[in-house]
Amino acid sequence: MKLRKESLSNLESKYPGFIKDEKVDEFFEKFDIKFAAGHWTAGDFTDRFATGGYNPSLPSDIISQLYRVAEAKVKGVELHNTVFVDDDTGKWNYKLIDEVKSAFKELNMVPTNMNTNVWTHHQWKMGSIANPIKEVRERALSRALDTVDLAAEIGCSSVALWPGSDGWDYNFEANYGNLFKWFFEGVLKIAEKANKRGLRFGVEAKSHEPREGNMVVATTHQGILFAKKVNDELGIPAMGVAIDYGHEQMYAVEPASMLYMAKFMDVPVANFHLNTAKTHSNDEDRVAGTGDIWRFIDFCYAAIDTGYDGWFGEDQFTYRTEPIAAIRLSKEFFANAMKKALLIYREKEELQKAREKGDQARILDLVKEIVYTK
Repeated sequence: MKLRKESLSNLESKYPGFIKDEKVDEFFEKFDIKFAAGHWTAGDFTDRFATGGYNPSLPSDIISQLYRVAEAKVKGVELHNTVFVDDDTGKWNYKLIDEVKSAFKELNMVPTNMNTNVWTHHQWKMGSIANPIKEVRERALSRALDTVDLAAEIGCSSVALWPGSDGWDYNFEANYGNLFKWFFEGVLKIAEKANKRGLRFGVEAKSHEPREGNMVVATTHQGILFAKKVNDELGIPAMGVAIDYGHEQMYAVEPASMLYMAKFMDVPVANFHLNTAKTHSNDEDRVAGTGDIWRFIDFCYAAIDTGYDGWFGEDQFTYRTEPIAAIRLSKEFFANAMKKALLIYREKEELQKAREKGDQARILDLVKEIVYTK
């Protein structure tokens, strides 16, 4: 981000009140805040209660989704590898890859992060790179390594792995030592290749869903541990974490603290997913910024203070809200939370003095008007 003293001093006069529409884009450009949306945020949404979809009139192909993201005036777009591959044959659809690259150029949009989907197809039901069956582990790793090449081909800056199917459902089902060993061996190879292709690589944690509370990387703490071990093995910071805001709420950790933990452990943050979930709940993926505003602003402040310079990507499934409107709302709410975080950051020295004295009242006095009014 660009944190020039002049820009910070003029923040209130330049962007008074609630900012929206063109002012959001101007604000993002001024402070070099990179905002993206997953292509799926603009799609029809299905779940086990509405298997026919919530918006069946919306075409769900990737090109149509890109146009809808563009209509919401979002510049960056996250992708899923599964869009481009036939799960049964494992072959890439190069014609579609070329079409997507052309669409990005036409729409003046930027591909940001490539997500490695190794959970949707039934072949991954017992796991992917940590599957108990060796042949399936090898097939999953091959898919993940090919996805690194796909990300580079399309022009992404990062590649991420959410090991959604890796874990266990019952006690005694898994040999935990083997599970962690297989996962480590897989991410080691992915990180090494991503580094060679000039891509950030991060693993995304989640406490439960689709597994019943037993995911191989259940928390960002675990993701940091795996990344630290990989980086020590390779001798370079090739692996990081991809932090999903809603996933942090699921196990009720303070999202801001995870950014400082990653920095303290010298583990990069490869990507962010923005959304909202209630604490100790499921992966609701609601409009970003509609939960605890104090926690969300604190998270934005932490991103500024720890020097994060990557993309912030919407990952939301707003089933009953018109998708383009939902993308726009998340963009606005995030921009206003970032504005407040920057105003607090401007008072960093005073904030630190109060922290060093343990003066809670002074700390709250410093931020209260920014949180509630500015």
